[in-house]
Amino acid sequence: MLLQDALGVCMPGYSQAKCPCLQSQFLSLNLRRGSWSGGRGYGYAYNLCNHLHPSPSMRASLLSSFHNLSAAHSSLSAPLLLGFHHPAAEEPLSYHFIQISSFANHSWAYTQASGWLGEMETEAWDSVSGTIRFLKPWSQGNFSKEELKNLEALLELYLHSFTTEVQVFASQFQFEYPFELQVLFGCQMRAGKPSESFLNGAYQGSDFLSFQGNSWKPSPGAGSRAQNVCRVLNHYRVIKEIVQRLLSDTCPRLLASRLDAGKSELEQQVKPEAWVSKGPSPGPGHLMLVCHVSGFHPKPVWVMWMRGEQEQPGTQRGDVLPNADGTWYLRVTLDVTSGEAAGLTCRVKHSSLGGHDIIIHWDGNSILLILICLTVIVILVMLVVVDLRFKKQSSNQNILYPHVPNPAFSTRTNTRDPRSSGHPLCLAQDLWIKSKFLKNWKTSLKRLW
Repeated sequence: MLLQDALGVCMPGYSQAKCPCLQSQFLSLNLRRGSWSGGRGYGYAYNLCNHLHPSPSMRASLLSSFHNLSAAHSSLSAPLLLGFHHPAAEEPLSYHFIQISSFANHSWAYTQASGWLGEMETEAWDSVSGTIRFLKPWSQGNFSKEELKNLEALLELYLHSFTTEVQVFASQFQFEYPFELQVLFGCQMRAGKPSESFLNGAYQGSDFLSFQGNSWKPSPGAGSRAQNVCRVLNHYRVIKEIVQRLLSDTCPRLLASRLDAGKSELEQQVKPEAWVSKGPSPGPGHLMLVCHVSGFHPKPVWVMWMRGEQEQPGTQRGDVLPNADGTWYLRVTLDVTSGEAAGLTCRVKHSSLGGHDIIIHWDGNSILLILICLTVIVILVMLVVVDLRFKKQSSNQNILYPHVPNPAFSTRTNTRDPRSSGHPLCLAQDLWIKSKFLKNWKTSLKRLW
């Protein structure tokens, strides 16, 4: 069962008599559940069409319900958008749903999909069970159970049918196996401003098309292939109405309700930790100063190498990377000559600090002293261990070769007895080994200085 059949868009060569029935039945199937959701596949709509044949009055009632549902959703959206403020955020607040579908050939394909509130994953598509899994207790926002169920069903219906439809049209759209399609759907908002929505598609990693206003538009430079796809998609009036409603109403309401439901977690303030180190040498006479900032939440952070109150223009900022515990990490570097390093500081600004910036002073000598002290401690510990070991060996030697004095010469030492000479020789050997050991470590220590 093809998508154009279910939506009543009759393609050349298809029976025109079935199209109105399929379109009406598709809407009736969805609207009896309260939304545009639908069943597990378009084949269900086709079977109902062949057996139920709804009356014209029923069709009119269903279409009226469709518009009433849309109007009700629209009236609820505005209060949630205007004036909403998320104090922890300095960037636009966004929700986006990402889909990546890989097609190896006409019979094998794999789809990955997930929803994200900013940098936080909130739901994922389980390709094994064919269902959406919510990953946060507040992912459902303040949507009713019925509305959420309808939204889930619509999304599952789309993901189930997407692969089949693409494989059917692959030849017509000139998609060459293997290929990959990517879809990005979402919306973003700033405090006190209307929301902005988007739906973009990519082919082989390049911009391909987008939904703008109430129609599909090819991306600049996408060529005739994208124009052909948009021309076909623009025939599907019902799809365009659904997409437009999702972008203009459902997505902004979902974003606002999740920001409210997950407020305690989203606005959590975790103070950063900062430290400095020396990175790989960029060249002779140069130092790479590295400022590490880790463990902070939310994500926005300002880090800069400073000299007094002057920002250093050569500061290089890396990507803000996630930690396993949901916090963030940032690495900021500065390439300077050896003589310019003194007096530099790394300054960190973050919302969790309450205006009290973290300032870390660079002092290469202190780092060297710390390393030297640690080395000396290790050496002393090793000396103690070696000394104890030699004493134990000496004790064992005395047990094996005890010095037994001659009763006839109790006041003299028998220097000719080889057993009595073993102990002085062992002590001499111990002293020689210790002396050599200390000499080697002394040489190593001088190299550090």
